[in-house]
Amino acid sequence: MKNYRTLRFLDLFRSLFERFGINYTVMRKILTVKLTMDGRRTPTIFNQQAKKKKKPEENGFIKSLWMYVLLSLMLIPIIIFGENYLYQMSLFYGIVMFLVMTSMISDFSNVLLDVRDKAILLTRPVDKRTLIVAKTIHICIYLAFLTAALTMIPLAVGTYRHGILFLFLAICGLILVNLFIVVVTAIIYYFILRFFDGEKLKDIINYVQIGLSISIAVGYQVLARAFSIVDMKITFTPSWWQFFIPPIWFGAPFELILKHHVDVFLLFLSLVALIVPIFAIIIYSRMMPSFERNLQKLSTNSGGSKRKERRWKNSLVRVICQNNEERTFFRFADHMMRNEREFRLKVYPALGLSLVFPFVFLFNEIQMNSYAHMVTTKWYLSIYFSCIMIPNAIAMLKYSGKYKGAWIYQIAPIQNIAPLYSSVLKVFIVNLFLPVYIILSAIFIVIFGGKVIDDLLVVLVTAILFTVICSNYLKGSLPFSESFEDALQNGGLKVFLATLCIVAFTGIHLAVTFFPYGVPIYLIVLIAVTILSWKLAYRTVWVIK
Repeated sequence: MKNYRTLRFLDLFRSLFERFGINYTVMRKILTVKLTMDGRRTPTIFNQQAKKKKKPEENGFIKSLWMYVLLSLMLIPIIIFGENYLYQMSLFYGIVMFLVMTSMISDFSNVLLDVRDKAILLTRPVDKRTLIVAKTIHICIYLAFLTAALTMIPLAVGTYRHGILFLFLAICGLILVNLFIVVVTAIIYYFILRFFDGEKLKDIINYVQIGLSISIAVGYQVLARAFSIVDMKITFTPSWWQFFIPPIWFGAPFELILKHHVDVFLLFLSLVALIVPIFAIIIYSRMMPSFERNLQKLSTNSGGSKRKERRWKNSLVRVICQNNEERTFFRFADHMMRNEREFRLKVYPALGLSLVFPFVFLFNEIQMNSYAHMVTTKWYLSIYFSCIMIPNAIAMLKYSGKYKGAWIYQIAPIQNIAPLYSSVLKVFIVNLFLPVYIILSAIFIVIFGGKVIDDLLVVLVTAILFTVICSNYLKGSLPFSESFEDALQNGGLKVFLATLCIVAFTGIHLAVTFFPYGVPIYLIVLIAVTILSWKLAYRTVWVIK
């Protein structure tokens, strides 16, 4: 097998692993197999021949890192302008932690909670500790690549601006940040696994993911409010609650060492940045056997796996589906989405962000002016940010843990697959988007009053039209016909550009609010365009050849 450079670098720390009782030789072989498997894309039943012509091994995640390199350019001004190191580096680490933690929750939770290799490896002379460390290192390797792509250019520019000591502190901080994120995520999952089991456990994990996403977004807002602007200068007033904001821990050493700002508060923050990640690793190492033992709960179906049929959904199916074939596809897609744990692991974190992002702008407006002023503005249009989850979710609809069952599309007595795809999109709207939209709309009506109801209806119709646009723009394979192992390369330019499309819709909506009866007329036009688009888009696109 290929001797990866990453593993050759890891060889430098062999004695450290062996000191903690890890069988390094076995761990290295496990990692070699995992990295090799990551590079082998599983061909699907429909494009098997086409994929066989491509190179046999290519890691989609590594290829998708250029997106993070592009995002890293926005970090350069934060680092080079000014010498308020505490503010600048806290903001820098806040953004890095936000992006890495989001990726950890949505892309690597399934790796952390994977139990498939236990049946193969634990029947051989491989101890649980070595297997768990191999799994953790496997995740850390990818997070390291992601972090490097996100920070490489900003750190190079920052080193030129602030010196080599800046680079040393930044790299140490990033290593601790990555370890902290992986370990804290594992510890959270450990407590969930410990106190829940069966089907309830799988649901709780998804709710925790939504909660974590909301916490990350809220934490980032709290970080920004730890600093205040007085006389055009950024000031920092020490307070006890700032010890609960990790990015400030990692920003403190820069202020303490580079600026020679000796302060007891900064010294304690710097010590917390060093001690907490190390302490978390020690706790995690003690929890490893119990964590791996409790993971087995995920492969059991105790606790009642059958879900109750919902009468309201059956009534809804009869209304929104035109014929029995489409109703059958709707129930099939509904069952797949509700029972695909990996699908929920990847999509639900975005649901949490969709619930929070609209309020971020409202809080900023309240802070800059007042609540009374905010309710007279058009900030209710920030609800459009709830649509940012649509492109990513649509792109995920083609993946499934049971993708090999896609042969059913070929032998089923159907000529036109259009009802399948339109049914999948209807299930997405009903199961995922509508709950978020209803919650946000209720809160926005309370805040802004009944005058925004027609605007909220415009947002609903726009979201449906946006779903149709995304499904045609991001189309590629049939629903549930590809493996989740290919999903890491999904976050490409097309998803990013599709997300930008919602900005255009927001601009159009804002423009029509300045005309008398502009919103009602726009709503009527939008409904007509959406109905026409839905019919045209699925008339001839998805046909089995």
